[in-house]
Amino acid sequence: MLGWAVAYGGVRLLWTVGEAPEFGPFGLDLLGFAGWPSVVLCVAAGVLAVVLDRAATWRPVLAGLAWTVTGALIAAAGILLPELVGFLLLTVGPYFDPLAFLSRLACVSGAVLLGLATAHYQRRTRGDCADCCRTGRPGQRRSAPARWARWAAYVAVAGLVARFAAQFVVGFDGLTQDASIIGLEIGLLLAGVLLPLALVHRWGEIWPGWVPLLAGRRIPRLLLLVPGFGLGVGIVAYFGMGMVQVSSGSVSEFSDAFLWVAMSAYCVLGLGLLAASSDYHLRTRVACDACGR
Repeated sequence: MLGWAVAYGGVRLLWTVGEAPEFGPFGLDLLGFAGWPSVVLCVAAGVLAVVLDRAATWRPVLAGLAWTVTGALIAAAGILLPELVGFLLLTVGPYFDPLAFLSRLACVSGAVLLGLATAHYQRRTRGDCADCCRTGRPGQRRSAPARWARWAAYVAVAGLVARFAAQFVVGFDGLTQDASIIGLEIGLLLAGVLLPLALVHRWGEIWPGWVPLLAGRRIPRLLLLVPGFGLGVGIVAYFGMGMVQVSSGSVSEFSDAFLWVAMSAYCVLGLGLLAASSDYHLRTRVACDACGR
């Protein structure tokens, strides 16, 4: 983590005091953290990584700061989400710039490293079990989703419905003629309906009877957790920063009312996915041999 902070922070410093690249038609690589703020962000991540490694006791404020900087790094590279979706649809779009993409990828890599360091710190300093450091009463495990997780999943679906309702009001002109856009819409339906519901229902843990060859087998938990957490974080980061841009008066072909409704709906979808994925993770993780948590 410290090596990343020095390397990427050094690049940001050179671009800040010198001449930064043009980054193609879009004009920037990070959202909200250009120039000195990006350097400060890298320095903060490096300092926190060192402190987390040396801290011997649980300090909620320290963990909160680390997670905040992790979130800021992800938000700064929010444009990475549509770019990765574009790769899945075999198109990069007119605004793709290789150097900007690599910069965002490096920024997210720092977020992953700091997030892992923070999670390791929590595991090391929280709980009373030397093997897992988990909290809660020993031997207590849930097999059914928590009520708040079910609500979160249905709220996520409601967010997607609100997003398409807003689009219905302004019309779908131009959205049904591009194959990549149609693919994105199908992906949104799967991510916004099938995924959150699978996270809180039994058929998200055991393959249903109508699935050939797999019926009755346990579903690998990462098959849901990776897209659940990944899409949840990416959606909140991208559209959360989009709302910041709208509030600052950025120019768009769409009305501010539509943008606020659409982006808010996406953020609701992302937050619902994160909440449902968190519960799924807690319910399906392997029990500790020592304490049973």
